[in-house]
Amino acid sequence: MSEEVARNPFSALLSEWPLFVIPIVLTLIGVLTMHPFGEGVSLAPKQLTWLTIALVGYFTCATLDMRFIRRTPVIITGYFVLLSLLVLLLVAAHAIMGAKSWFTLGGFSFQPADLGKVIFIALIAKYFSRRHMEIGDFRHVLVSGMYAAVPIALILVEPDLGTAVIFSSVWFGLVLVSGISKKHLLAVLLAGVLAATILWFGGLHDYQRARITNFLNPAANIHGSGYNAYQATVAAGSGEVMGKGIGYGTQSKLRFLPEYETDFIFAAFAEEWGFVGIILILLLYGLLLFRLLTIAQRSATNFDALFTIGVAILIGSHVFIHAGINLGLLPVTGTTIPFMSYGGSHLLMEFIALGIVASLAREGRSVPRELAHKEYFG
Repeated sequence: MSEEVARNPFSALLSEWPLFVIPIVLTLIGVLTMHPFGEGVSLAPKQLTWLTIALVGYFTCATLDMRFIRRTPVIITGYFVLLSLLVLLLVAAHAIMGAKSWFTLGGFSFQPADLGKVIFIALIAKYFSRRHMEIGDFRHVLVSGMYAAVPIALILVEPDLGTAVIFSSVWFGLVLVSGISKKHLLAVLLAGVLAATILWFGGLHDYQRARITNFLNPAANIHGSGYNAYQATVAAGSGEVMGKGIGYGTQSKLRFLPEYETDFIFAAFAEEWGFVGIILILLLYGLLLFRLLTIAQRSATNFDALFTIGVAILIGSHVFIHAGINLGLLPVTGTTIPFMSYGGSHLLMEFIALGIVASLAREGRSVPRELAHKEYFG
C-alpha cells in the first residue's frame, strides 16, 4: 500500500471494513431481539438512534489522526478526568437499581465507566509500551496494578461488580501479553485470590454474595435471588437447535426473563434463534477479534499493538462473561454484551474504540515502525 493511500482518511473505512460492518450486524441483531413485536414499549428505536450516534463516533475517529492518544499528557489527563467522574458519581448521582453508576439528565443516562474503558486501555497500553523490555521487573506489574486499582475500587464502591471485573480482565490480559514471567504470574494470581477473599467478607453486598451462592447451588432460591439466572438458563435452553423464531420468545417477550434487553439479551436471543443463532453470533465476534489481533500484529508501535489487543480483550471478556452468565456457567454480575445489549454509552464507547484502532492502523501503515517509535517514544 502506498503512503498516499495509507494516509487517505477514507482508506481506513475500506481496508478495515470488518471493524464497523460486523458491529453493525450485531447491533441490528440486538435490536431485533429487544423489540417486543406487540404490546409494550420498545427500546429498539432508541437503540437505532444510539447506533447512528455511535457510527458518527466511529467514522470521526477512523478518519482523524488519533495518534495523539499515545502522548502521556493526553492519557494522564483522561485518567484523572475518569477518576473525577467516578468520585462525582458517588457524591452526586442517584442510585439506580442499587448502584450509583449513571449520571441522569432528564431522559438521558450516561455511565462514565463505559467511556472510561477506552482511557483505561490507553493508560495500561502506554505504561507497558514504554517498559516492554523491563517487564521482568515485578515493580512494573505492581505500579500498573496500582493505576488499575484506583478506578476499580471506585467502581466497586458504586457498587458495580461486573464493570470492575471487566476492568480487571483488561489489566490482567495486557499484563499477560506484555510478557510477565511465570513466577510473577503466580504472584498476581495469588493476589487475585486474596482480593477476592477480602471482597467476599468485606466488599460485596448481600445480594452479590447471594448471586455467587446461587451459581454454586442453582436450585437453592429460584424464586428469590436466583430467579434471573434460572430464567436465563430456561430461556436459552428452550430455544433448542433452531429457536422459536424472531419475536416468539415467550420467556423474554412475556417478561418472565427480566432485563432481556440488556443483561440477559444473549439468553433472549438464544431462545428465538436457537443453537444455530448462538453459533452465528459467536462466529461474528470471533471474526471481529481475529481482525483486531491481525491489526495488532502489524502495528507501527508497541502502544498501537497493546491498545488494539486491549480493545480485543475488552470485547472478548464482555462476550465471555455475559454468555457465561446467561448460560448458567458464571455467577450473575450484571454485564452487557458488546453491540447487542441496549445502552448508549457502552455502544458509543465500543464504536469509538474500534474507530481509534482503524485510525492507528491507517496512520501506522504510512510511517515506518522505526520512525513512529522514535517520534512518540524516543
